[in-house]
Amino acid sequence: MHMDDHPCFNAKAHHRFGRVHLPVAPRCNIQCKFCNRLFDCVNESRPGVTSALLSPAQAMIYLKAVLKEKPNIRVVGIAGPGDPFANADETLETLRRVRRDWPEMILCVATNGLNLAPYLDDLARLKVSHVTLTINAVDARIGARIYSWMRIDKRVVDGQTGAGILLERQLAAIAELRQRDIMVKVNSIVLPGINDTHIVEVARKVSALGANLFNCMPYYPNAGSTFEDLPEPDSQAVAALRQEAGRHIRQMGHCTRCRADAVGLLGEAPSPSLTAALKNCQHLTCEPSQASDIPRRPFVAVASMEGVLVNQHLGEARQVLIYGEKEGRIGLIEARPTPRPGGGVARWRQLAECLDDCRALLVSGVGESPTRVLRQSGVAVHTCEGLIDEAVRRVFAGQNLDPLAPRQASACGAGCSGNMLGCG
Repeated sequence: MHMDDHPCFNAKAHHRFGRVHLPVAPRCNIQCKFCNRLFDCVNESRPGVTSALLSPAQAMIYLKAVLKEKPNIRVVGIAGPGDPFANADETLETLRRVRRDWPEMILCVATNGLNLAPYLDDLARLKVSHVTLTINAVDARIGARIYSWMRIDKRVVDGQTGAGILLERQLAAIAELRQRDIMVKVNSIVLPGINDTHIVEVARKVSALGANLFNCMPYYPNAGSTFEDLPEPDSQAVAALRQEAGRHIRQMGHCTRCRADAVGLLGEAPSPSLTAALKNCQHLTCEPSQASDIPRRPFVAVASMEGVLVNQHLGEARQVLIYGEKEGRIGLIEARPTPRPGGGVARWRQLAECLDDCRALLVSGVGESPTRVLRQSGVAVHTCEGLIDEAVRRVFAGQNLDPLAPRQASACGAGCSGNMLGCG
């Protein structure tokens, strides 16, 4: 491995050597107010978006196609679309496979650092040589303005408390990574009016802890996020920040805000053939019968109380949300009413007819009768909990929903907040 070949860490290398990001990490443990990962457009270049999700096995098939078309790839990275260590099993398995089959490849991960600590020794054993940490504040009060919530040790924590825990873990991670001789780049997203006057302090702090490179990333307005109306910082302001931060730490000035499925040289236009290969690979683990049914059933139905989480029992749902691909994006297509309560099996047969273009139904709870009827009609019924975008992406990627399994299953009617008519 030649450390100087990493195009992000070495400006002289980015015109000669490429990188590929393998999108194997769909879940995220932080909700940033500037981020909306639900949508994808092939013309967008920003973190958190991908045209497909891959399993580790699928990623290896895709990587072979990438290296055949672009032999100048020197770096294999994992950068989402969620956080690599909110998907630690998938991340580490992918890295193991790459290291086994391409031992000279530079390995890299990009993370928020919240759940990095348990896996530091794994990274060292796999000879992961470069890690990017996104640190947007070194003051918990400012961090509390940037993050809506974070999942910490299976608890959702918000506000200054959550931001403080995140910061503590991020700063500790820099020191731990450098002790293992792993190069550290810190990304700080410049958010006008939020942290722009704080960026230089971030640079000073991370430099003191041993970070090697600093990247002032200008915020890019993201439709559907809390900060969607926040203006993008102008280039002169970003240049001034880089110059001042450069007094403390070496700056990266050639960042292209890479996607989670980026491939090739930095700034290079997407390859249509590799985009097609990526999308094809995501279906490789499907059973033949499932694969042949996908064109006829292009949608996924979700039972949700507020449109953010999979958190509603089917018996309580007065409507289901329909998700599918539209204009190159996976997103909400429409809401469909469900049949009125009562009626027994006839109710679920009506629902099956309503969902005859859906390959799956995602609910937080369901009875045996509707499960049987829907599955007989070709609709896979999955019981899960969590963010809709994570669950829907997993279904479209052909991945299982085990990581989103309900913490405690309950029998139909137990703890149900419905109208006592049940699922009959």
